[in-house]
Amino acid sequence: MLDKKISLVHGAGGAAMMKLIRDVVLKELSLTRVGAIGLNELDDGATITVGDKTLVLTTDAHTVKPLFFPGGDIGRLAISGTVNDLAVMGARPLAMACAIVLEEGFPIDDLCRICRSIDLATREAAVPLITGDTKVMERHALDGAVITTTGVGIADNPTTDSGLRPGDKIIITGTVGDHGVTILTHREGISLETDLCSDVAPIWETVKAALEAGGITAMKDPTRGGIAAALNEMASKAEVGIVLDEREIPIKPAVKAASEMLGIDPLQITNEGKAIIGANPEYCEDVLTAIRKTKYGKDACVIGEAIADHRGEVMLRTMVGGHRIIEAPVGDPAPRIC
Repeated sequence: MLDKKISLVHGAGGAAMMKLIRDVVLKELSLTRVGAIGLNELDDGATITVGDKTLVLTTDAHTVKPLFFPGGDIGRLAISGTVNDLAVMGARPLAMACAIVLEEGFPIDDLCRICRSIDLATREAAVPLITGDTKVMERHALDGAVITTTGVGIADNPTTDSGLRPGDKIIITGTVGDHGVTILTHREGISLETDLCSDVAPIWETVKAALEAGGITAMKDPTRGGIAAALNEMASKAEVGIVLDEREIPIKPAVKAASEMLGIDPLQITNEGKAIIGANPEYCEDVLTAIRKTKYGKDACVIGEAIADHRGEVMLRTMVGGHRIIEAPVGDPAPRIC
């Protein structure tokens, strides 16, 4: 049974949020399939067919705390998150909209800083911001600022998160857990010998390179709930098992150290500049080569493969040769991470 009231865990991207969406939200909506992929598919976006063109639409709200953090801020996060949701659907971003809700008393200098960050991120992603909205709420009715971004893209062949097949290789485009651990340590005032930095970035260039190499069967943006949540969803939808090799999962030493200090699993922590890509094994090396030539794909590697057995499960082959099941988290280890 769902709780009678919303809690922070319901927005954390894990099993609790998915249950809320399926058991409450979707039941109250009249779902219309306007394309190959609609809201009921619970993918990173939805497709709309207009003549011979396939448009992809996605929207996302951003409530990160703090608003400014090492490597980025809520503005860069909002643009990157929406661009990346389009990217993993195989869509080139065409245009974006942005709505900002501010708390009364919010510093104008901070708003300017956020707007400059939004502008830089849209320029980097080569996607114009064409419309938006601004609202203000009473003091203490909102914690600073919330940004909602909507993006539309165009896809020659839309990619879903449900297309994995036995034998497909699982690629991650870079190191795991950077964003979530950076936010947590910054929020808690934890200092390490090595500075942590969020990975927040628009990664269409990286995804485009993978698509052009060919053989891509599925993609997913491993944000809330990390790669653990994303891979479990991919395995469940495709009805395949996934086996990961712990030795191959790229985690920065500082992220690993901070995760151990905080008692969290870096596989369950948010990423904001990475993609999980399923690739036909015959194309895998070409895909890796193409990704590694891009700005945000230099640390890309194969971390596992899809198998016919253990359908819907994700297993980790450990350093010592054993296996353990990687379950989807109930929620992200910390609220307001993105």
